[in-house]
Amino acid sequence: MAKRQQGHITNWQDDKGFGFIETENGESIFFHISEFKAAHRPANGDEVVFTIGQDNQGRLQAKQVQELGFVQQQMAEKNLQIRQRNAKKNQQADFAAAQKKRVFLGIGFYAVLILLVVMGDLSWLVVVWYAALAIITYLSYAKDKAAAQSGGWRTPEMTLHIMSALGGWVGALVAQTYLRHKSQKPDFRMAYYLTVIINLAGLLFIMTGGGLESLAGL
Repeated sequence: MAKRQQGHITNWQDDKGFGFIETENGESIFFHISEFKAAHRPANGDEVVFTIGQDNQGRLQAKQVQELGFVQQQMAEKNLQIRQRNAKKNQQADFAAAQKKRVFLGIGFYAVLILLVVMGDLSWLVVVWYAALAIITYLSYAKDKAAAQSGGWRTPEMTLHIMSALGGWVGALVAQTYLRHKSQKPDFRMAYYLTVIINLAGLLFIMTGGGLESLAGL
């Protein structure tokens, strides 16, 4: 690909349709109107970008003459598109990484519950409760998102928070991650984190405050 050079138009003869371009090195290069790629006629002093080629007789002349401002605008738009694509790729990579972390968090929580059951510190009833609430909460998020897209009856946010506080917070976490529902509202996210704290505090109370025996006896 021929290297582009920069210069400005001099000695333009509009009636004859040709002129010259003075390069940055001070050289004078002939060009014809047929090589001028712009919506207006050339004028002396116009800043241009061009390549150097030869005419039919082997003489040097400027080819593909374009306005410098137009070329710079094209390059700026292209660079912007590249930055936007890179930013989108980075966002997708960050989102994928966040997905893995959240899934591992949910798996780790259930692994701890099962370990506590094996050690005799927790009843299987509690594990079943958490698993059932997680599924119900996830389905509630999915239903609410479908309703939001179709204009149907929405599930109140308070209902989603109550299910999360009762033990469905892992299902809510998975729904927010994979369904991308309720994942961008700061107020909702803060309330969600509060429900997680409330639930874990309740679980700790059950394990240390005598509530476990009551649940196990149900």
